[in-house]
Amino acid sequence: LSSSSGLTHETHRKDVEQVYLRCSEGSIEWMYPTGALIVNLRPNTSPASYKHLTVCIKPFKDSAGANIYLEKTGELKLLVQDGDRSPSRVYCFGYDQGGLFVEATPQQDISRKITGFQYELMSKGIAADLHTASAPCRPCSDTEVLLAVCTSDFVIRGSIQNVTNEAEEQESIIHVGVNKLYRQKSKVFQLTGESGNWRGQIKTLLKCGVKPGDGDFLFTGRMHFGEARLGCAPRFKDFQRMYKEAKDKGLNPCEIGPD
Repeated sequence: LSSSSGLTHETHRKDVEQVYLRCSEGSIEWMYPTGALIVNLRPNTSPASYKHLTVCIKPFKDSAGANIYLEKTGELKLLVQDGDRSPSRVYCFGYDQGGLFVEATPQQDISRKITGFQYELMSKGIAADLHTASAPCRPCSDTEVLLAVCTSDFVIRGSIQNVTNEAEEQESIIHVGVNKLYRQKSKVFQLTGESGNWRGQIKTLLKCGVKPGDGDFLFTGRMHFGEARLGCAPRFKDFQRMYKEAKDKGLNPCEIGPD
């Protein structure tokens, strides 16, 4: 978390402050914004790998008081306009497309304003996987499922307990009961209650029309801004079949106990 306050710049409203961030994910919080911030993302990786990175930002719901631009060699491209209340909107761009320039907008009372957003740096392949514009709801092929098992942030066998639709955010929340936890990057799926059952939530697009159904599924996906996002999710019996077929041919990309 990087935090800054504009009150120290009250007499210099045109001040521009530089911020350098080394982490691959985090958040910026600018209280009482005046002047401007230049946000320099400098991950602890080789500069040669920068061209393979995608930057995504997600403004806080109550973020206000500044415009956020993409800046390169002095040219500004508006990313997020002050007052834009698009819920859960995520803005992504290539690392080599420029940096972030956050400029305060004129305010009668700056003490009421806080500008903030989360950010993530990821490889372009993962970013494309999260934001597949062409067909985000299509079923995965056998090859895609087997690869997802090896590369996803979470892999679980579970059932759909309920689905909550959020029309405003155009998302569905899948409430999952976990029967077997193969992997999770973050503690999204946890033991709950006295029964000792594992449960968790996975988000996906509302337009995909996910509904509660009987039987077990293999849920895979990625963590994005602290939330589990659905990737491939075949019925578990179908996963067992494709895994066995690939293993018999020596083509499965990684080992996992499918039972």
